[in-house]
Amino acid sequence: MMLLAIDTATQIMSLALHDGRKLLAEQTWHTANNHTIELAPAIQAMLRRCELTFSDLDTLAVSTGPGSYSGLRVGVALAKGLAAAYQLPLVGVTTLDTLAAGQPYYQGGLIVVLQAGRGRVIVARYQWRKGRWGNRGEPQLMDWDSLFASIDGPAYLTGEINDDGHEALEQAQAKDIPVTLVPSAYRLRRAGFLAEEALTRLNADKTGFEAAKLVPIYIKTQDSPEA
Repeated sequence: MMLLAIDTATQIMSLALHDGRKLLAEQTWHTANNHTIELAPAIQAMLRRCELTFSDLDTLAVSTGPGSYSGLRVGVALAKGLAAAYQLPLVGVTTLDTLAAGQPYYQGGLIVVLQAGRGRVIVARYQWRKGRWGNRGEPQLMDWDSLFASIDGPAYLTGEINDDGHEALEQAQAKDIPVTLVPSAYRLRRAGFLAEEALTRLNADKTGFEAAKLVPIYIKTQDSPEA
């Protein structure tokens, strides 16, 4: 088993190599919308460091969004191209599920957020079930004030939080809204967790991972054509 995980959904880019038992390599960095220029060389460099080639891969995983339209397009297109060229299964995992997979257990609900531009965030809620965070519904698009006003019980916040978000969080906590910001290391979206989540899905069902069927998730964000 050799799985390459690719995440270009936002300005946080991340790659990982996983052999099915352990994480062999991982790289996560911030890009100023240079996904097209940076992605392929970074993958090639990671493979070289692990003394591997594309022919050694037998599974691919990719972030399907939501996120930036342009960023998603780059990662998904490259992953689908590799899957077609080497006849590999391609597992899609949402950005929100990847962030949730990277969180330890907390006593309370989990709220995952991604930036959507124009003062909005994409919000997903999770509940701890059977040793992992399970999705509680479809992602929602809202502003920070609406998000904190909707919290009705102890909750932990993770994901992409900008200056406006930190200010709104402080105001919410001053009003005794029971929300806690998780440590910054847990808020970083990492391809290692994308790989782990993809492996969990592969082990549960070996079928249904044809590259041609993978469709990215677009929610109206700042740089999407629909916005």
